[in-house]
Amino acid sequence: MKMIYAKCLSLALLLVLLAGCKKYLDIIPDNVATIDNAFKMRVDAEKYLFTCYNNLPLFGNEGADPGFLTGDEFATPYPPQGDINTELYRIARGEQNIVSPIANYWDNKFFQAIRECNIFLENVDKVRDLNDLEKKRWVAEVKFLKAYYHYYLLRMYGPIPIIKTNLPISASIEEVKVSRQHVDSVFNYTVTLMDEAIADLPAVLPIEFAELGRITKSIAMSVKAEVLVTAASPLFNGNPNYANLKNKNGDALFSTSVSGEKWEKARDACKAAIDACTANGNKLYEFVPRSVSTRVSDTTQLLMSIRAALTDKWNSELIWGASNSTGGGGRGFQSLSQARLSPFTGTIPNESIGSMLAPPLHIAEMFYSSNGVPIEEDKTYPYAKRYSTLRKALASEKYYIKEGYTTVQLNYDREPRFYADLGFDGGIWFGQGKNDDNNTWVLEGKLGQTGGRQGASLYSVTGYWPKKLVNYNNAINDPAQQYTVEGYPFPIMRLADLYLLYAEALNETAGPDAEVYRWLDLVRKRAGLKGVVESWTKYSSKPSKVATKDGLREIIQRERMIELVFESKRFWDLRRWKVAENYLQRPINGWDITQREAVNYYRVRPVFTSTFSLKDYFWPISEKSLIVNPNLVQNPGW
Repeated sequence: MKMIYAKCLSLALLLVLLAGCKKYLDIIPDNVATIDNAFKMRVDAEKYLFTCYNNLPLFGNEGADPGFLTGDEFATPYPPQGDINTELYRIARGEQNIVSPIANYWDNKFFQAIRECNIFLENVDKVRDLNDLEKKRWVAEVKFLKAYYHYYLLRMYGPIPIIKTNLPISASIEEVKVSRQHVDSVFNYTVTLMDEAIADLPAVLPIEFAELGRITKSIAMSVKAEVLVTAASPLFNGNPNYANLKNKNGDALFSTSVSGEKWEKARDACKAAIDACTANGNKLYEFVPRSVSTRVSDTTQLLMSIRAALTDKWNSELIWGASNSTGGGGRGFQSLSQARLSPFTGTIPNESIGSMLAPPLHIAEMFYSSNGVPIEEDKTYPYAKRYSTLRKALASEKYYIKEGYTTVQLNYDREPRFYADLGFDGGIWFGQGKNDDNNTWVLEGKLGQTGGRQGASLYSVTGYWPKKLVNYNNAINDPAQQYTVEGYPFPIMRLADLYLLYAEALNETAGPDAEVYRWLDLVRKRAGLKGVVESWTKYSSKPSKVATKDGLREIIQRERMIELVFESKRFWDLRRWKVAENYLQRPINGWDITQREAVNYYRVRPVFTSTFSLKDYFWPISEKSLIVNPNLVQNPGW
């Protein structure tokens, strides 16, 4: 393995010190070329601490977040015609390989991150002017980060080598030829490190305004809960597909028997994390306008409680936010999600609005009906006519769709999260400088209209936009269409996510009961929906689903996919549930965006066909790494 195989520690450190162009809280020490100098004084050691943070993924970044563009939540122009990184998108299109793997985090990122964490842990005692209390906190933060990098690699590659300490320069060639370790051992080591960190992390940030994004006790407990839910999930818990995945010495890397105890541990960890977050004041977000000039109806108030739970920075629902990824500046995820709303009066469209992240039709279909059940199950929803029926919006629907505007049935009679999270032709787009919901933007997406395709790039290839990712405080300065962005920390973990993890673990340990429904219904209530039992009993063609473990599992999974859409969760969830082949191997469709008339625009048009097979559950290790280290074994199918 390239990162471990390197034996020249001083050269490795020099490379680390020269690689500080990415910023996260701070960068590595300036002009420091030896470990002793890096840990001589507190100020330099603190910079090295922030270097350990600096390796966190750029969440929400289309080119650097494996959970963002790799799955099936977005389509985009391809080959790329604008300023968008489609490297990860190539995986969804079936272009992954073993010669030069796409997103090669095995060789190029997280093992290096683990090594830097080990350097910190091995040298922090040398710092002369660091008090014991602060040192314990720093050590705890780095232990958590080290555990998180192990976890991230584990989700991508399955069993990995555990890197407890860095190998010394004197290590023999055989010592550096490490082997992959049993998946349960990796999970156990990760959780052990997190437990050690939790003991010494602060409950709250001592200097909140200066330390936002740093790890606290409740963050570590929440991520530990996610780790244990992942360990208990079908991909890792008794997966027979990997019965033959063994090291060169014959040691198995997966267990084939399912452990119920893993779900019990996950359940208890979720509850402990919820209790810690509640004690710290975390609660589900509710929208409160910042200005008296913001005028909203009850309907828009509800929609903004859904949408701004993501974009209202450092709000009460956020458990862990990514300080290094805010979607602001340049072609960030907010620009890529923003539809063109203002009529343009110049000679070329303003390229500060990227408009290239496009949710496919199956994402639009995923949301519930207005009755809070899947549209294909709702006894009152005209599912068979969802594509073929066009009608004009009524006055009673004016906060969702422009009154009198013609759009397709699929966009009508949907739950509030559909209208909060998606932009579409004829849909109302609150904010962006218009904060009175009786005078808002209307997205007009057909060819020749403001939001429609205007050139070779900078357009939605499906006719939908991820409005959820756009801060409503971003401003379009009409009529010049100058676009200013107010960044917010991309949510790595928020309370609704944790509630749904707990509901999942409860259902897997004991099946449907009032406690499972309670946590599901808290999320549904904020989304403006009735409880899960009432909704399925009254409106679903499958009313018994809510009363069985298998049925409720399906409901919980869909609830997560809806509530956490566009948040880099779906890709990992589909894998750990071991259902990815049911979702990631199918046509990716949109509307016919080349048309000007509604009757022609609302025709289903294929964009591409996504590719996924059994081998894609775990990414390949590069051939080069296997040659360098013959003790490594390749993932099945590669």
